[in-house]
Amino acid sequence: MGKQREFYDEQAAAGRLGVPVAAWRWAAGSGLVPPADAGPGQWSRSAVDAADAEGVRAALRGPMAAGQAADRLTEALGEPLPRCRPRVTAAAVGHLVKAGLLVWLGGEAACPDVHPDQLAALARRRDLPALLDRHVPFGPDQAAVRLGVRRVDYDQIVRLGWISPAGSVMIDYKSHGGWTKIPLYSGVDLALLPVLRPGVDWEALRTVPAGRRSPLAGLAPVAPGRDVVLLAEVARIARVGRAAVVNWRRKHSDFPAPVGGTDVHPEFDRNAVAAWLLDHDKIEIPSQIPPAMLLLDGAEGATRLRLDGPLLLLADDAEDKDQLAGWTTEDDADTLAKLTAGEFGASLRRLTVPGAAPLAVPGEVRLIDLFRNGSGGLKVTVAWPAALRGAASDRQAGGVVRHGVAYAGPGEACVCKRHACGGVVPVSWCAEHGASVEPVLEWHPGGGIRCAHLARSRSAAATIAPAGV
Repeated sequence: MGKQREFYDEQAAAGRLGVPVAAWRWAAGSGLVPPADAGPGQWSRSAVDAADAEGVRAALRGPMAAGQAADRLTEALGEPLPRCRPRVTAAAVGHLVKAGLLVWLGGEAACPDVHPDQLAALARRRDLPALLDRHVPFGPDQAAVRLGVRRVDYDQIVRLGWISPAGSVMIDYKSHGGWTKIPLYSGVDLALLPVLRPGVDWEALRTVPAGRRSPLAGLAPVAPGRDVVLLAEVARIARVGRAAVVNWRRKHSDFPAPVGGTDVHPEFDRNAVAAWLLDHDKIEIPSQIPPAMLLLDGAEGATRLRLDGPLLLLADDAEDKDQLAGWTTEDDADTLAKLTAGEFGASLRRLTVPGAAPLAVPGEVRLIDLFRNGSGGLKVTVAWPAALRGAASDRQAGGVVRHGVAYAGPGEACVCKRHACGGVVPVSWCAEHGASVEPVLEWHPGGGIRCAHLARSRSAAATIAPAGV
């Protein structure tokens, strides 16, 4: 009789339990089975035999391919993508696995299969943009998108020595001469460039027309070892006064030592200063995702709320629901819950969110989900019927959404030129408020989705009777 195996790697452990290797990997990565107790990647026979085979098999739920995972993370960043955010790639999923944020379940290590539930939890994290910056490097083209500049301007930034590669990768361009070494740049370094170079007009650089010579072309590169800053520039980077920086030097023994200059005007290495400012929370890595602002109607009047890291999902079907998710405070979450708990939900006068025109909803806005992550962050999700979605008025306050709702009706007043809906007629008069409330919604009754061709002119409907509101 042969000697029985005493130690099992993941392949052998999966075989002994009769489960897929991916299922064992997920069980080990999620804590469903004990950690390896016989060395790296090795389990004792007793640990394997103690595992619940059916539980291990049931927990897998089918791996998600790296491409699908990348698309899901891209959606979590916002649709359309916020400015300065490239799409997440399948290779980025591999970097997230290397960082321990996802469990590798199979496929190529560079583009791995992952667990859909774990991927969904990662997509909900408030710090997802920062995690991508910290763990996912960018090639030159993606780096230019991340910085929000043209590729030619990014090449100038590299030439000037403002950023250096953090690594490289070999890519086989079969149609362009075979294997090519591509430099990779840290997402943190890219995000911090505008912070650490406050003298550059980044907004102007990001809006240079195509074909125009780069504004950086005439600048001289930084001499090796001479990328230095004075106290005044350290203050500009940290957005404080020079006296505050002088005080930091006196109070903190770990403040970087001067690398040149004089006693009156010392010079400091820019990278060393940046590292110190980050470690002491004097600066932060910009996430590039503006907050969403909501103006909700309640019994006591309008209430303004803020959602950070917003994700707006607009339905394509009028029978479906729109959803808005974002991170907020305990107080705002409580306020939102109270406002939306009534029989008819809440009315949304105005929603300002990146990537969409200001929206308005006349009612039935409800809080449908509360999610708290491990670090205590609170994420809320609100939803409303897609058929009620409209465009807020141009006025900042938005207006009372339940007035001025467009309706269907034939006749010369029809201003919809795009849809065969029987006529979309804007309302310019309300039975309760007369003409004091202008139309605030653009609504296509045939499908419930906003009609881009609905005229805003009040004169187009001067003779039309009001809809029932």
